[in-house]
Amino acid sequence: MKTFKWWAFLAFFPMLASAETKEFKLENGLKIVVQEDHRSPVVVSQVWYRAGSLDEVNGKTGVAHVLEHMMFKGTKEIKAGQFSRLVAAAGGKENAFTSQDYTTYFQQLEKSQLPLSIKLEADRMVNLNLTDEEFAKEIKVVMEERRWRTEDKPQSKVNEQFKSTIYHVHPYSRPIVGWMNDLENMTAEDAREWYKKWYAPNNATLVVVGDVKAEEVLKLAKQYFGPLKARSLPDRKPQVEPAQTGERRVVVKAQAKLPYVLMGFHVPPLNDADKDVDPYALEILAGVLNGNASARLNQNLVRQSQIAVDVDAGYDMIQRGRETIFVLDGTPSEGKTAAELEAAILQEVEKIKTSGITEEELLRVKAQVIAADVYQRDSMFYQAMQIGQLETTGFSWKVLESYPAKLQAVTAEQVQAVAKKYFVKDNMTVATLDPQPITDTAPKGKPHVH
Repeated sequence: MKTFKWWAFLAFFPMLASAETKEFKLENGLKIVVQEDHRSPVVVSQVWYRAGSLDEVNGKTGVAHVLEHMMFKGTKEIKAGQFSRLVAAAGGKENAFTSQDYTTYFQQLEKSQLPLSIKLEADRMVNLNLTDEEFAKEIKVVMEERRWRTEDKPQSKVNEQFKSTIYHVHPYSRPIVGWMNDLENMTAEDAREWYKKWYAPNNATLVVVGDVKAEEVLKLAKQYFGPLKARSLPDRKPQVEPAQTGERRVVVKAQAKLPYVLMGFHVPPLNDADKDVDPYALEILAGVLNGNASARLNQNLVRQSQIAVDVDAGYDMIQRGRETIFVLDGTPSEGKTAAELEAAILQEVEKIKTSGITEEELLRVKAQVIAADVYQRDSMFYQAMQIGQLETTGFSWKVLESYPAKLQAVTAEQVQAVAKKYFVKDNMTVATLDPQPITDTAPKGKPHVH
């Protein structure tokens, strides 16, 4: 399961802890965080809504993502499709994405065009023209996207079944794009209800990174977002996944060339950035297993034994739903089975449980994270992503100040301890792809373009 690990970009980023980062809050509850970066005359502007598939209910899965599509369908003043054209005419680029925890809209522009971005976002925060006619067209686009994302891709089918197996109660069990039956029965009123419920300044964060002055951004935010009224938000009920008390398995049959295996263990996410220990040790463990070409899984299973074509490990400690998993996955080499690869991966985990990791490995992983930071400094977009994700999941961007020291403090003994504690059979879920002969090569869907 190749997941994009936003937390990987949060490591060792002292720039964000500098005086150049300022935060504000408007009277209507809109949070504003500005990171000044004057290396080039560019600005990245992002609006983060604390609303994702985590907040959906059964029967209406996918509505957060559907509303993301509808946000490009015009307002009282802007015609459908005009939003993207206005940004493009200004020399910028824009897009949006929906996740389990949030929905984010962003633009990257020459710095003088920031007022356009903020004006447009403030307009569609409250003035969306969500018509039955536009919805009827767009819901078909979303269904096509689901077919392209999932029905066309056997590993995506496995991942979907894996999520609904490892989570029995928690909303993370549901696909972000939604179940097809829910999409087929969704109405424009469902989208309007979601918009009215969650799209409000007091449920959003504006993040701006680039060649700007913080006070000037605040002035623009007051001008365009300031007049918008706060809205009463629904209560968010705690949603806790019951402890898993036995091994779980699911097999997915789909047309594919090779098998695939995906396994996961329930582990703790970050809750208290100052007091937690295990999340930082799990972060190191992920690096030991899959940090780079010399990491254990790649070195032992791909290069040496050649039992796998590829193998991966991942852990995301930042989750608004306060549930997360440690995943291990891979594709067996031709002639090898999913069962053989599963056993080989678990053997590598068992080595860490019994013998621990070396100091050399520990230092290498910590150095890797520091080195990765050098590359991330070149991207204003990912600076904004770091801030937005933390703020929207209930943390402060200031968590970045303590993260380097917390990671550096992890010991080899702590890494071994978390492996022993969480990597047990009763806490394991395994999903396997059973490849079927490929008889239909025609794609079932197509990707979405605004």
